[in-house]
Amino acid sequence: MSCNPRFRAARAASLVAAVAGLLGGCASLTAIDAEDAFSEEPQAHLELTDVPYHPQEALQCGPAALAEVLGWSGREVTPEALESDLFIPAREGTLQAEMLAQARARGRVAYRIPGTFDALAEELRAGHPVLVLQNLGLGWVPVWHYAVVVGYDPQKDAFILRSGERERHYSPLDRFRRTWSRSDRWAVVVVPPDRLPATAEPGTWLQAALDLEETGHTDAARAAYETGRTRWPASGGLHIALVNLHYDQGDLAAAEHAGRRGLEQADSRRGVLRNNLAMILLERGDCSEAEAVAPEATDAEGPFAEAIRNTRETIRERCTTGATGPAPGP
Repeated sequence: MSCNPRFRAARAASLVAAVAGLLGGCASLTAIDAEDAFSEEPQAHLELTDVPYHPQEALQCGPAALAEVLGWSGREVTPEALESDLFIPAREGTLQAEMLAQARARGRVAYRIPGTFDALAEELRAGHPVLVLQNLGLGWVPVWHYAVVVGYDPQKDAFILRSGERERHYSPLDRFRRTWSRSDRWAVVVVPPDRLPATAEPGTWLQAALDLEETGHTDAARAAYETGRTRWPASGGLHIALVNLHYDQGDLAAAEHAGRRGLEQADSRRGVLRNNLAMILLERGDCSEAEAVAPEATDAEGPFAEAIRNTRETIRERCTTGATGPAPGP
């Protein structure tokens, strides 16, 4: 992906000229205005002035844009420090997956928000800059470009971007819509694990936190699970993630506490919570309560059916024979 529109445009100039005649009869996309774009158009000027700016050098829009949102989140880093991990010479740019991976590698949650103008405005109102991918060329001659949305000016019907060599680039609403739509409206907020995006949903936040845990940043992942559990206490998945993280770290007391809290608050995945808590209690030597907590065979449905049946069998075997040693993990 190239981050140098002028370079790519020059390379494509002859091709554009060659097919220009074919475009004359093609209808252009219908223009939109703010009334079409937003369910409720922002009335006041929005601009995040605390987002750092890094001038983009040739092919460096990915490292520059990521350095800007990381810097805003409290992780100061230069584009040069990111370039070796991000830039792919064969593609003349950076893939979205690598942008997300490098944000996680620095202990940040990379959260993809809905691709709507309302979502952009909601994040801006919450004080969150938004990393976006644009195609500044055409569908068949793409010029990929990362930028950071830092504001919206209702007087000019334009978004304000950290983009390329411009710290405050005004992108008219319709122009931004066209370039953003060509990337399937890819948009991400990069936040500390104790700060939820304004548009966050429990399932998507859980997956973003799990992705963070997989990078080995367990402290950051734990904070993200805690943040999500506080916001959505009924979400069983967030409680299960905390139980499993504590268990994997060998902290059975914390895992038990997380499991009990989950059963008090969650209204989903309760069978899995009971199963995991029962195995933890068994490993701690509490046979009677492990048997009382374990799900019944009638709960053994769906993808966890076999695990639930195995848990009851293991409890019966261990508690009857007095076998020692750790029980299978949750």
